[in-house]
Amino acid sequence: MNIRIGQGIDFHQLTEGRKLWLGGVEIPHSKGALGHSDADVLLHALCDALLGALSLGDIGTHFPDTSDEYKNIDSKILLRRTYALIKEKNYRVINADATVCLQLPKIKPYINDMRRIIAAILEITENDISIKATTTEKMGFAGREEGLFAQAVILLEQHESL
Repeated sequence: MNIRIGQGIDFHQLTEGRKLWLGGVEIPHSKGALGHSDADVLLHALCDALLGALSLGDIGTHFPDTSDEYKNIDSKILLRRTYALIKEKNYRVINADATVCLQLPKIKPYINDMRRIIAAILEITENDISIKATTTEKMGFAGREEGLFAQAVILLEQHESL
C-alpha cells in the first residue's frame, strides 16, 4: 500500500462587488473574494493539497491565471479536473481536513453543504471531510476583513486500478 499526504494553502483579497464562494457554496456577505476564477480559497487549497501529494505542481501550473479559459471559472470544475489527475495515477482520497480563516461571515451554517459538495467530487463520504473555521481575533489582513485564506491536508492511497 502506498500512502501520500499533501498540504495546500490559498489566499484571496476580499472586495465589494464579488460573490463569496467557499467549498463550492455561495455565502451571503457584503464582500467576496477577488481572483481570476471564482476565488474559492477552500477548493483551491484542496486542489493544491491533491497536487502536492503526488508532486504534480500547483494549481497555478495546471490552471494559470493568465488563461482566459479559467476566467471566472467555478472552482468545483478545477477540483474535479485536479482529482481526475490524481485518479489517472491510481490514487484515491482517504480523507481531507481543512481550515478556513476569516473574520466574517460566520460559515458554520454552510459547512455541511461544503462537505457534501466536496465529498461528491472526491468520491468519498462526508465523514471523510473535515472543515473548520477560525478567526484571527481581528489581527492581520483576515482580522481586518481585507482577505481570507484556507489550509487543507489530504491523505491519498494508491490502488492497482480504479
